[in-house]
Amino acid sequence: MNQENTFAIISKVWGMCNPLRDDGVSYGDYLEQLTYLIFLKMSDEYSKPPYNKETNIPEGYTWADMNTLKGAELEQQYKATLEKLGEQGGILGKIFKGATNKIRNAAILYRIVQMIDNEKWVSMSSDVKGEIYEGLLQKNAEDVKSGAGQYFTPRPLIRAMVKCLRPEPMKTIADPCCGSGGFFLAAHEYIANNYSLDREQKEFLKNNTFYGNELVDSTFKLCLMNLYLHNIGDIYGNVPVALGDALLSDPGIRVDYVMTNPPFGKKSSITFTNEEGEQEEEDLVYNRQDFWTTTSNKQLNFVQHINTILKSTGKAAVVVPDNVLFEGGAGEVVRKKLLQTTDLHTILRLPTGIFYKPGVKANVIFFDKRPASPEMQTKTVWIYDLRTNVHFTLKQNPMTDRDLEDFISCYNPQNRYERTETWSEDNPEGRWRKFSVEEILARDKTSLDIFWIKDKSLADLDNLPEPDVLADEIIENLQSALESFQELKARLR
Repeated sequence: MNQENTFAIISKVWGMCNPLRDDGVSYGDYLEQLTYLIFLKMSDEYSKPPYNKETNIPEGYTWADMNTLKGAELEQQYKATLEKLGEQGGILGKIFKGATNKIRNAAILYRIVQMIDNEKWVSMSSDVKGEIYEGLLQKNAEDVKSGAGQYFTPRPLIRAMVKCLRPEPMKTIADPCCGSGGFFLAAHEYIANNYSLDREQKEFLKNNTFYGNELVDSTFKLCLMNLYLHNIGDIYGNVPVALGDALLSDPGIRVDYVMTNPPFGKKSSITFTNEEGEQEEEDLVYNRQDFWTTTSNKQLNFVQHINTILKSTGKAAVVVPDNVLFEGGAGEVVRKKLLQTTDLHTILRLPTGIFYKPGVKANVIFFDKRPASPEMQTKTVWIYDLRTNVHFTLKQNPMTDRDLEDFISCYNPQNRYERTETWSEDNPEGRWRKFSVEEILARDKTSLDIFWIKDKSLADLDNLPEPDVLADEIIENLQSALESFQELKARLR
């Protein structure tokens, strides 16, 4: 398919957004409806030559039963189709469970059905399908009022993490909170583009490479569809992603790589009704034998879970908020265990303004698991400070692939044992610096929250951040302090 046709399809799909928005349909709802309709159309294509696949879609509820209808007839048939497919077993039921028609305007629904009907989706390149879908996912994430940004990791950051880990063919990759599947797609693309794959390797990449969990039902559906459109997994066979809380138990699988961005938010809690009939919240604590410590801090639990599911030679790249690097109590236990049992070799301090939740301060930690040994496995921690004096915004100045090139070059994925600091006594502004494990263990609470570059905004009153950025930072710091006090109070009870 040539570039011109690609743009034409993308603009058609996008062209429907505005009239739907005017009609009260969000990007998320549009995306969901597209998922259902494109799936039905692709199933129809697969049921015909040359594929002749058994699609398991019940008679009377196929694409062909719907695509010639208009007005109220189309609405009724679409509604009945969604309900019927939601009752089916397997992957069909998972995608269509609880599905309802959100497009109330029959004329617009007809236009969307016709637009989808006019294209051959199965033979369309996964790049085109992926571009359409990823574009809508990004739009959905930007539509912050819907709260959809929570699961959207900036794509340049994902690609940088993949380039650093350099996943290989015939190896397994997990993401225990996979959102819409961004890490899987980037890893899939990296392997497909950097290796000349034989038939066995291609088959493995499609059906056996990826393992994921997603807690939110609607995001789970988006993920399944996103993977399907990118030719990952078999929609009629085994599904690479499970719906549910990854932290509940050890899944038993062991993988070669974990790449993930666990959900931000300090705590997990469950709501229950007490004896007086009132609603109460209780911190959710995961009592797992394989964890080093018990905590209600979600991110610390994810770090422990990731350590569990890695093979003894596995590698991980994990986005974590600052509290994972400095928090006392369970945080210190987890950090010490990581330093002892894994090679925690790299930390990337991320700038603010790259996530849809304002004021988030996050990092990427890279660690390699090691076979059991009494010796301390981490010898040196390398830190790249991409935060101090770096400011991004989502719209005016978004982070791009270029902004991460220097970090990747310093990381030296080809041979990370050969690295050169850019920081020195003569160059105190150098962003790449190493610390021995002895220096880190000597720090208060074994804190990994380390910075050394002078913050210009603090030294120069004429160069202060925007008031809303300052306000976000103050709120963030106050909330963090309050939560620390609450945790301390809880421990003193």
